[in-house]
Amino acid sequence: MSEISKIKAFISMLGERHADHVFNPWSEVNHHFDDHGGPLARRERLLQHMDCDAKLILCGEAPGYQGCAWSGIPFTSERLLCEGQIPRIATTSRLSGRPRPWSEPSATTVWKTLYKLNLAESTVLWNAFPWHPHKPNIEASNRKPTSAEVAAGADILSRFASLYPNARIVAVGQVAAEAIQRIGLPLAGAVRHPSYGGATEFADGLAALVAS
Repeated sequence: MSEISKIKAFISMLGERHADHVFNPWSEVNHHFDDHGGPLARRERLLQHMDCDAKLILCGEAPGYQGCAWSGIPFTSERLLCEGQIPRIATTSRLSGRPRPWSEPSATTVWKTLYKLNLAESTVLWNAFPWHPHKPNIEASNRKPTSAEVAAGADILSRFASLYPNARIVAVGQVAAEAIQRIGLPLAGAVRHPSYGGATEFADGLAALVAS
């Protein structure tokens, strides 16, 4: 099986997950701003993002409603896609129907840092719980994934890492670090999550890990 076929099979598996208070960006439609082509567009963008010889995997906690839930790519906002800031993404068309594209501060910090460290082209992004956990009946919200949800994402995380055998894995936040270690993947290190005032610590931490 070719590498692109493996990625397509992986993304197809992602779309099979359905659970209460969880939004699946790759198979479900958000009826507030999405159109019915949203899931397919997000699948295509994720495929383009993953189609590379990655040297670094950045793994976070879970998708946010301003980022991956719309873009289909972890730590990536619709605004960054529309501005052509994300490597390998061929199209910059809108994904939502809201007045302005969704923008996420953490996504902006992550990509700004990757470009500064010359890592943008060789990095793939993921989450310990790959689907978007939200508050009951409020898709435009975030919540921390439960321990059971993180455990449910373990096989997906392992399969994702197996697609990039030459990549170092760096956890963004403690939830991701614990998930990676729990399934026995080699962890190069952990950095502070860029949210809630952590942008500088994230950037400095990643720079230190890359230099080591």
